[in-house]
Amino acid sequence: MKTLTGAQMMCEALIAEGVDVMFGYPGGAIMPFYHALPEYPQLRHILVRHEQAAGHAAEGYARTSGKVGVCVATSGPGATNLVTAIADAMMDSIPIVAITGQVVTSLIGKDGFQETDVTGITQPITKHNYLVTDVRDLPRVFKEAFHIARTGRPGPVLIDVAKDTQNARGVFEYPATVDLPGYKPNYDGNRRQIKEAANLLNQAKKPLIMAGHGILLGHASTELREFAEKTGIPVITTLLGISCIPEDHPLSLGMPGMHGWVHVNRAIQECDVLFTIGARFDDRVTGKLDSFARNAKIIHVDIDPAEVGKNVVTAVPIVGDAKRVLENLTEIANPNDHSEWVNHIREVQATRSKRQRDPESAMFTPHHVYAEFTRILQGEFRVCTDVGQHQMWAAQLIEYMKPHTHITSGGLGTMGFALPAAMGVQVACPNEEVWAIAGDGGFQMNLQELATVVQESLPLKICIINNGYLGMVRQWQELFHERRYSATPMWSPDFIKLADAYGIPGVRVERAEDVAEAIHQARATNGPFLIEFVVEREVNVYPMVAPGASISDMFEDPSEVEIEDVVAVK
Repeated sequence: MKTLTGAQMMCEALIAEGVDVMFGYPGGAIMPFYHALPEYPQLRHILVRHEQAAGHAAEGYARTSGKVGVCVATSGPGATNLVTAIADAMMDSIPIVAITGQVVTSLIGKDGFQETDVTGITQPITKHNYLVTDVRDLPRVFKEAFHIARTGRPGPVLIDVAKDTQNARGVFEYPATVDLPGYKPNYDGNRRQIKEAANLLNQAKKPLIMAGHGILLGHASTELREFAEKTGIPVITTLLGISCIPEDHPLSLGMPGMHGWVHVNRAIQECDVLFTIGARFDDRVTGKLDSFARNAKIIHVDIDPAEVGKNVVTAVPIVGDAKRVLENLTEIANPNDHSEWVNHIREVQATRSKRQRDPESAMFTPHHVYAEFTRILQGEFRVCTDVGQHQMWAAQLIEYMKPHTHITSGGLGTMGFALPAAMGVQVACPNEEVWAIAGDGGFQMNLQELATVVQESLPLKICIINNGYLGMVRQWQELFHERRYSATPMWSPDFIKLADAYGIPGVRVERAEDVAEAIHQARATNGPFLIEFVVEREVNVYPMVAPGASISDMFEDPSEVEIEDVVAVK
């Protein structure tokens, strides 16, 4: 047993939990921790330029490495700048531990300089949080925090440590186990319910698997593919489930929902059993709930019991880990031939694919960019997207062949996510090709992180789809708000000069025939590179389900929008 300061205990605890990198920004209340940090060279600290970026980078690192991501900030504004990233991690079930400094205990509750009740603020957006005012509690708290973050349904945990607690001394003895009587995640689904699910699937004529983020979080991609291949059941993947099955697999159909494919949404509406695993029936997937999968009995597998039955009526609820449940189901499921059902779905896809995949336009559209990404990169890349039109095109048009190669902000829809999250992915995968894809709006929300990219020598490739608008908002204004483009036209700086100011080479592309050369140039550059694609300004993401409408009612042209859809939005 060693006598250490609280700050040293925090470093020792991080090492004990296998942490080797963290993203942060120092300040007064967390200064004792930063004072101790140089004593632990095995802990790499990456200095971001804004605390929100630290949280998103920790998310990107966690989603790619399989480890818990760590971010650090000081009290007050430092802690509140983390809030958006913490909320993003909560919505998308990302295991991160956020460490914040707090004012000294004698000032807590007295509005001291840079005091904020961050545990109160983050209570609704964390799995759990702690305020530590006794140095003796630090080892236990860190052990519990990492355990909670990574187990069950993963998520963010916040540890707020008073400054005098970091300075205090105590005996450091790191616990080997945790004792949390009220927290016992269930990993093994109920055997009777698993058998009932297998019977339903065995009898189904038009079954469908909807795979969500839980497949990737549970490292169950292999088990999903084995189950699908044994049973012959086709697979659709939610936005966050993309990459859990290779998109060239014969049973892989694509993405459902608001900007999913027509053939996928029609398959949902026609199927007789919908086996959903690791997804939570988000409104962007279901559309109008009372018309969603109206012909299907629903099997819902989720490790979080609060999600099962929350949004849709479930015939067979199974609370358990995706990997274990799929293993058990595969054992007892019957081999089956659903080729007639799959062929029927493919026939629908064939009739719509020309409109869905290639506008064949003389204009320079984002579709040209994404087609070249797929052709040139051949699946050997990881993509982090921001939020907006470019995000939907990246989900629709790039082909993902390996797990954890498509990373985006799903539930919270956080603009500014792509660049810092891609930094975390690049740190986790230093020898892999990582692309940050953002719109001109989202990129400007965290563009200061170009400095972090350079300082850390990250060979990140950055793609900006510049249409001169807040594109998705403009699309809604066009379709549902009488084309009143209020506050959506956007002026941007010269992104190439901006990149050059940071020491990053870049190129602007304004013609479809120049896309491939720019991508090759970026790949040939030993270090970061930025490409700005100046595309046609008013291209929309299609197909689309109007908000509040049924997923049966997709449209691919503004003329197809029904007046009742407009009324529903208003």
